[in-house]
Amino acid sequence: MASARQLDRRLHAFIGGLPMTPADRWLRRLSTAADHGRLWLAIAVVLGARKGSLRRGALRGVGSMAFSSALVNLVLKRVFGRVRPDLENLQAHRRLRREPGSLSFPSGHSSSAAAFVTGLAMECPPAGAALAPVALGVGYSRVHVGVHYPGDVVAGLAVGGAVAVATQHWWRVRPKVPARVRPATAAPALPEGGGLVVAVNPRSGPDDYDPAADIRRVLPRAEVLEATRATGVADLLAEAAASGRAKALGVAGGDGSVAAAAAVAAQHGLPLAVIAAGTLNHFARDVGLETPEDTAEAVVTGQAVRVDVAEVNGTPFLNTSSIGAYPEMVRRRDELSGRLGKWLALTVAVAQVLRTQQPVSLLVDGQPRSVWILFVGNCRYTPRGLSPAWRPRLEDGLLDVQYLRADLRFGRTRAVLATLLGLSSHTRSYGHATTRELRIVSCSGPRQVAYDGEMGPHATEFLFRKRAPLTVYCCRTA
Repeated sequence: MASARQLDRRLHAFIGGLPMTPADRWLRRLSTAADHGRLWLAIAVVLGARKGSLRRGALRGVGSMAFSSALVNLVLKRVFGRVRPDLENLQAHRRLRREPGSLSFPSGHSSSAAAFVTGLAMECPPAGAALAPVALGVGYSRVHVGVHYPGDVVAGLAVGGAVAVATQHWWRVRPKVPARVRPATAAPALPEGGGLVVAVNPRSGPDDYDPAADIRRVLPRAEVLEATRATGVADLLAEAAASGRAKALGVAGGDGSVAAAAAVAAQHGLPLAVIAAGTLNHFARDVGLETPEDTAEAVVTGQAVRVDVAEVNGTPFLNTSSIGAYPEMVRRRDELSGRLGKWLALTVAVAQVLRTQQPVSLLVDGQPRSVWILFVGNCRYTPRGLSPAWRPRLEDGLLDVQYLRADLRFGRTRAVLATLLGLSSHTRSYGHATTRELRIVSCSGPRQVAYDGEMGPHATEFLFRKRAPLTVYCCRTA
């Protein structure tokens, strides 16, 4: 340990004795720009303006940086208690205007830099690689301006990187390839979208984005229809299919709109083109459709896949259905969204429901269960737990049943803590099974079911099962 500290001091003294260069000024500015994570927050704002992996990377990076900063400044520095290097002999042109007064080991600037860039790289490797030199530059700049030993920087980089990697425990990184599906040969190739009728739900997704213009740009011969409150996606597509003018149906909207379109497409035996235009786009992302260009490529070339479709009491869904707390969250979110916006409304709704939700007594295939929430997934989700992220396959023929038990002591507290900490799949509160058909009876009176973000009618009995597969355009088949 003593020899390591001596080497650390020698390296610090060597760097401090380097001759003056124009880089001195820029390294000092870089070090100052990274104070309190300002540099990384500014980069996150820029990256967050783009949907997809850049936005997810920015969010993961900022979250990793926050945890890393708290760990370093509130715990590790106090544990190790290493004081800052002596700046008495440091060249004046290198010194910061305001010298830090906190402890030295590990470097908080280095930790934040590594946490942000590693988190970004986990979601978008090219962006992470591009910013890695900047992160290393921030770390080196702290030694160059004299406020850290090299060992402080190395330890900070290691801590930040480890914290970012550890975020996978709560928020797994999505695979870079779509789920495995069966190739299909029945989808017609439609040059420039000729013969494709697309229904657009303007109420889905960001308020400032209209997907109709993008669809007309990438598929200029497609017929684009806009849904209204009076005439929904299903109505528009059903009329187009019945008239015989549609060789294929398309939908631009969230998962609820996609499920409605899928029901019409399956009924008329037509392939479905999905344009990701909702808030979360779970199904489109699982199929590998991130942009309108992805969908256009598949439509023009006729590439498609066959996917499972599930149903509850005859109503189809493509992702998940649920009974319990989630339907109430959706209902309250919809009540508040006009005043608060979708994301804030969802946050408020979750807080309200967790405080007031009562357990639901169910018979699950004849077995009594008291639960807070029960999910039924169309195909098996991974990782396990009640925040399912993705499906390795879209045609496994299974229903994925997951629930949080409410019949344990301190059940409400245990359920909330397990979910927040990402530990639900490792606790006694969590139950799961896979099946091909599921019958649920509510012993708590009529309950409302939710599916793909939409609300269904109240009922006391629910039958979940699979329907015939659906052909979906997809530019990448497996």
